Amino acid sequence: MTPRTVIITGGGTGIGRATARRFAGQGDRVLVVGRTAAALDETAEGHDGIRTLVADITEPGAGETVVEAALQAFGRVDVLVNNAGTGTFAPLAKLDRAATEHQVAVNLIAPAFVAQAALDALEATGGTIVNVSSAGSLGIQGFPDNSVYWATKAALNHFTRTWAVELAPRGIRVVSVAPGVTDTGIGERVGMSAEEYQGFLGQLAERIPLGRVARPEDVAWWITALADPEGRYLTGAVVPVDGGLSLT
Repeated sequence: MTPRTVIITGGGTGIGRATARRFAGQGDRVLVVGRTAAALDETAEGHDGIRTLVADITEPGAGETVVEAALQAFGRVDVLVNNAGTGTFAPLAKLDRAATEHQVAVNLIAPAFVAQAALDALEATGGTIVNVSSAGSLGIQGFPDNSVYWATKAALNHFTRTWAVELAPRGIRVVSVAPGVTDTGIGERVGMSAEEYQGFLGQLAERIPLGRVARPEDVAWWITALADPEGRYLTGAVVPVDGGLSLT
């Protein structure tokens, strides 16, 4: 079989890195996109099928740049994984406009326009878009101090369902993986100390029916599974991968 080509945004760390390596391990060719060259190079190290692209996907025209890079490197696009995301903890009374706009740009606007740029290439291969959401966006709970992040992820789920209907006539599937708490190090990247982050993970692990937080590899398995061509009859689904936490 012809190796598939996979684009993964936010491919320098965490779930994006684990997913890139899993696709590459299956023999697929992967373009990982992110803002930090060193992190992307670490993702690609030891994996001949992974190429890197340093880009800010919130910039106008970034989607076209990403897709063109994949086409130049590999000649096709089969899977787009909209994985890049960011969050900032703050209650409503202390929301910062710049931080809020950045979250919306990364978590919501960028996935839309990267996907838009990839449509023709995905139609040519009967491809799949996988949006990486969050299990916290699925229920009716509130999440104090993190309203913007969860709002963007709930909106991304709506993108998944709507695009699935819009793009089905073009032969493109759209699905979403909604991870629960995953130890990606994101807490420290958004301002927690190492001790605060580990404490946060420990507290949540006690509430998770399966008894632990996810590892990036747990989520990567589901992303690759949902993007598998044999899953061709699934579209529009938002699949929680959270150890059962959203059921409690």
